[in-house]
Amino acid sequence: MKKLALFVFAVSTLLACNTTNEKPSSNIDFTKDKQAVNSFMDDWHLAAAEANYENYFSKLDSTSIFIGTDASENWTKEEFEGFSKPYFDNGKAWEFKSLERNIYFNEDGSIAWFDELLKTWMGACRGSGVLEKNKNGWVLKHYVLSVAIPNEDIKEVIMAKRKNDSIFQNTFK
Repeated sequence: MKKLALFVFAVSTLLACNTTNEKPSSNIDFTKDKQAVNSFMDDWHLAAAEANYENYFSKLDSTSIFIGTDASENWTKEEFEGFSKPYFDNGKAWEFKSLERNIYFNEDGSIAWFDELLKTWMGACRGSGVLEKNKNGWVLKHYVLSVAIPNEDIKEVIMAKRKNDSIFQNTFK
């Protein structure tokens, strides 16, 4: 009888727990937030095109990370500022134009992540990042820039970068 009671207790306890993998339904309309993120990112890219150092770097959080196209470019905000300052001071940073952007949000809308297709001086590039909403609005926490390489050209690119990749990878041994 004790085993039956224990079994019934265990089964009822398990059934009482809601262990579904379904996410709670969200009734939040993210239309305004998507517009805000699009504006934020467009303004960020415009600040670089206009070499507006203050507007560009004020959009990055103090703990932001910027990952560039070179394998060595994994920069803190401070490091990225140091690298970028001469370009901004010279009045010519870089111009990236978003051709397409996909934006996603966590359930409460406090975190957004995105990917974008960019027209740049390097040709087609991809950017992706994470933003956090705080009391002052959105702030960029993480950004990754990559050069988009057509699949039919990848072998030539691999050959072109083989020597430098080997030198760079040897620094990790």
